[in-house]
Amino acid sequence: METHMSVVAVGAGPANLALAVAVEEMAPDLAEETLLVEQHDDIAWQRGMLLPWTQSQVGFLKDLVTLRNPRSRYSFVNYLHSIGRLDDFINLGSSLPFRLEVSAYLQWVAKSLERVQVEYGRSVTAITPMSSRGDGISDLWKVQFDTGEVIRARNVVIGVGRVARIPGTFQDLPTDRLIHSTDFVSRVTQVDPEAVRRVVVVGGAQSAAEMLWTMYQRFPATECRMLMRSAGLRGYESSAFTNELYFPSFVDQFHAGSAETRAQLLQEMHRTNYAGLAPGMLDALYRQMYQDRLTGDTRIVMHTLTDVLATRMEDDEVVLTVHDRLRRTTDELRADLVLLGTGFEQDKPSLIRQTAASVGVHDIAVDRYYRMVTAESVTAGCYLQGVNEETHGIADSLISVLAVRAGEIATDLLSPRAGTSALAVTAANGLSTEGKGD
Repeated sequence: METHMSVVAVGAGPANLALAVAVEEMAPDLAEETLLVEQHDDIAWQRGMLLPWTQSQVGFLKDLVTLRNPRSRYSFVNYLHSIGRLDDFINLGSSLPFRLEVSAYLQWVAKSLERVQVEYGRSVTAITPMSSRGDGISDLWKVQFDTGEVIRARNVVIGVGRVARIPGTFQDLPTDRLIHSTDFVSRVTQVDPEAVRRVVVVGGAQSAAEMLWTMYQRFPATECRMLMRSAGLRGYESSAFTNELYFPSFVDQFHAGSAETRAQLLQEMHRTNYAGLAPGMLDALYRQMYQDRLTGDTRIVMHTLTDVLATRMEDDEVVLTVHDRLRRTTDELRADLVLLGTGFEQDKPSLIRQTAASVGVHDIAVDRYYRMVTAESVTAGCYLQGVNEETHGIADSLISVLAVRAGEIATDLLSPRAGTSALAVTAANGLSTEGKGD
C-alpha cells in the first residue's frame, strides 16, 4: 500500500531540518503531511570530521531558525538553556560552538519536532514523476526506497549533500590505504599505530589540516606530510566586509546579476571560504612545527606547489609520484596511509540528476525560491538545497542562509502553484515573523 504525503524531504541535514522547523512554525497543517527521511540511523553534523576539539566557523546565531524567527523555541540558545549549559557557553566567551554541540543541537531539533515526521535508515533510490489524473500532467512524485516501499508526494525537497571528491589519481589504491575526510572519524580509530609510520595528507584546507593534526597527536611515532597545490596554508578571509557576502539578504543581489557577473563574483567569493584554515588551526600547526625544529624532532613536513601525478602499490607501500612546480622536479614519496582533504564533487548528486532526467531536464536550474525549473506539464514541486551556488551565491552550501532559505521554501510550498490558497500564503507570511514562543 502506497503512502501519500504533501512533502517528502530527503536528507536530515541542517538544511532540511531548518525546513522542517519552518513548516512547523508557518504551516502546521502542511507539517502534518511532511516526512523527513535520513539514510543513516541518526543525525550528525559533518559526521566524518566530528572531532571533539573542532569548532564551527559560523556564529551560534546563524542556527536553523534565528535569522528567520528570533523568537523560535528551536533556537540554539534555547537548546543550551534546555540542557542547562547556557551559562557555560556564555562564559566560554566565543560565538563559535564546538561541532559536537552543533551536532547535538541538530539531534535535539529533530526530536523536538511535533508535527513533521522524521524517519531514519531510509534510503531513497529513485524519484520519478507520475500523474494522479492520467491526463499527462505530472502532479506527483513517486519516491522509491531501497526496501521497495513507495511514497507519493506532491513536493520533494532534496538536501542530500555533495559527493566526496576522490581524484582519479587515487581511485585504484586499496581502500585500507586511503581515507577521505568524510570517513575520517569512523576509520581513524581502526588505524594500527604500529602499521602506520608515514602518513600523507593531500589538500590544503581546514579538513586536511585537522586530519594532519589528529594524526600527529594520536600517533607520536608517525611522520606526517601534507601535499598541497597552493603556495602555502592560508586563513579564511573573515573581515566584517567580507562576511556581508554571507548575509541572507545578499542572495537577492547575487541572483539578480547576470550569469557572467555571478560567475566572476563567485570566483572571488570562493577565496573567502574554500582552501582556508581557521586562525586557531594555523597557529597550532605553526607553533608545533616551530617547537619541533627546536627539539630536532621534525614530524610535520609541508610540500607546497606540489601535484600528485600518480599512485601505486609497491612492496606493501603506497608510492606517490609528485611534481614540485617551483623546483621543477619529480620525485617519489612512500607512505603507509593517504588521507584526502580534497573536498566534494561540483556536479549535482546523482539523485538530483536522476530526478531531473526523469522529467526531461538536463540543464538543472532552480528559480529564486529553489524550485527546480521544469516543463509546464510538471506541476509537482522539486526543491534543491545546498547545490545552487551558481545562482544563489557561495553561502548556499553553508549554514549562514539556512533559516531564511527554509522560510522562503516553506512560503513557496504554500503558494498557489503548490496547490494552496493565497489566504494560506498570507497567513504563513504573517507567522514567519513571529512563530512559536517558548
